[in-house]
Amino acid sequence: MFRRTLIKTAAASVAALTLAACSMPADDGPGDIVDIAAGAGTFNTLVAAVQAADLVDTLKGPGPFTVFAPTDDAFAALPSGTVESLLLPENKGQLVSILTYHVVAGEARAADLAGRKGRITSVQGGALHIDGTNGVRVENANVITPDIEASNGVIHVIDAVLLPK
Repeated sequence: MFRRTLIKTAAASVAALTLAACSMPADDGPGDIVDIAAGAGTFNTLVAAVQAADLVDTLKGPGPFTVFAPTDDAFAALPSGTVESLLLPENKGQLVSILTYHVVAGEARAADLAGRKGRITSVQGGALHIDGTNGVRVENANVITPDIEASNGVIHVIDAVLLPK
């Protein structure tokens, strides 16, 4: 049952991101990371969090960035009330820390990570543990859709929210 749900979620993410990327005019290329996430329809919580953390301009910047983007379902799997609490103005510092933990300066493509184990430093400063020996895992999350092109980097869709230690 869980596997079917995961496959349906992954398929919906691929379809939504493909639709978002294809809806951009061909001569303009892909949109930036924020535009692609906002247009996909499966990253509403992530987009709201990026807005609440005042990171929109940064993630629309020139980059390049690699973003490990949790889906709405990944955020929904957090303990009840967690997202709502993080979106409160008084918790902005913690929200920024969590969101920047999902971002790496530069482009890290799935092919660069495949077959390897190691660490990659997030913009937040923490080390993300990468395991590319059986698919690609980042910390406790699986990359369910890799290498979505953006004008300022690459997005990897993940099935869990990464929490800094």
